[in-house]
Amino acid sequence: MTRVLVTGGAGFIGSNYVRRLLAGAYQPAEDVRVTVVDKLTYAGNPANLPGQDPRLTMVVGDITDHAFMREAVPGHDVVVHFAAESHVDRSLTGSGAFMVTNVVGTQSVLDAALHAGVRVVHVSTDEVYGSISDGSWTEDFPLLPNSPYAASKAGSDLVARAYWRTHGLDVCVTRCSNNYGPYQHVEKLIPLFITNLLSGRTVPLYGDGGNVREWVHVDDHCDAVDLVVKHGVAGEIYNVGTETGLTNREMTERLLELCGADWNSVRYVEDRKGHDLRYSLDDSKIRATLGYRPRVDFERGLAEVVAWYRDNPQWWEPLQHTER
Repeated sequence: MTRVLVTGGAGFIGSNYVRRLLAGAYQPAEDVRVTVVDKLTYAGNPANLPGQDPRLTMVVGDITDHAFMREAVPGHDVVVHFAAESHVDRSLTGSGAFMVTNVVGTQSVLDAALHAGVRVVHVSTDEVYGSISDGSWTEDFPLLPNSPYAASKAGSDLVARAYWRTHGLDVCVTRCSNNYGPYQHVEKLIPLFITNLLSGRTVPLYGDGGNVREWVHVDDHCDAVDLVVKHGVAGEIYNVGTETGLTNREMTERLLELCGADWNSVRYVEDRKGHDLRYSLDDSKIRATLGYRPRVDFERGLAEVVAWYRDNPQWWEPLQHTER
């Protein structure tokens, strides 16, 4: 029996990981028990999780509460740490919450795991590396974050390293490219564009749309995380990418076509402060050492995501923002 504690498990990536665990994607479904710890902020939604499953325990709590985490972690085999403030735009006007949740919260998770003797997989982001004009980042590139969000995640990565180096905690770090998939909050680019277009609204394109992002389907990302859970080496960092890089303008073109709209639905807006020009990960390490291979074809995956939002307006309509 494997007992997994998932922080942020009611959020987008965490809930997809939980559903895959309970569906038997990584081991016999009857051999897994999952505890989700989630504060249920605006980005955490119990509707993201399967209901009435005896193998799943939902605990509402704040990872920054050290006493709470010290009670929650014991009895588990591994903590998969997804919980984070993650929206770059929000970090520009409210960075304090990002520093508290992402840095202090991660320290609290690591401290609880250390005292319980439980290993940790800390889920991070490619944004900690900053921006790269050409080529791709390997895991030994310096951390040069450019947004408060990215800086808070870089800080959490360094705390994880310190707990491994100082205390010998069994902790690995993963750094993924931009995720897409079902159950993603409508503040993020792909679901924002899809839901706005399906609602007859316009979509905002920053600057000239030339910023490049690498995209990974959430299922592929979760599969990579589980490989690290099972086979990752303590103290190691693993990049998780796909080599699928698109400019935001190219992404917009695809979403317009899939949603049956045209460029009249696009409004150009002032570029974001400190907007990184290009992200690109070299994930040859996790491919060579753990056997990771992304399986979801991007064009198919994107079409399926559009179809999911089209078929599930009851999920996203309550979350939909007013136009920005």
